[in-house]
Amino acid sequence: QVQLVESGGGLVQPGGSLRLSCASSGGTLEDYGIGWFRQAPGKEREGVSCIGKYEGSTFYADSAKGRFTISRDNSKLVTLQMNTLTPEDTGRYYCAFCSGSHYDFDSGGQGTQVTVSS
Repeated sequence: QVQLVESGGGLVQPGGSLRLSCASSGGTLEDYGIGWFRQAPGKEREGVSCIGKYEGSTFYADSAKGRFTISRDNSKLVTLQMNTLTPEDTGRYYCAFCSGSHYDFDSGGQGTQVTVSS
């Protein structure tokens, strides 16, 4: 059984970068679309990016296009490189199963906190 474990968050200044990791605590992630969603206090959950199975197609929310890159590093690791971060990117980021712009919000783990602040 695949369980998703997030890491890599932190505090960064506006304009900075972070790299989030989603690792499998069980089997391979290659059989699943894997993505990220985030939630900020007082806001709804927002899908950020998804990569299809077997190095499939990628999807990015408009807010992430041109700044974030999702990739499969190996069979058990999916990363989200986030550049040019703004305070609006602040939130808790969760890894999840996904397909295109659809996310299984219940599949996320504990998440990892991203705070963009000067």
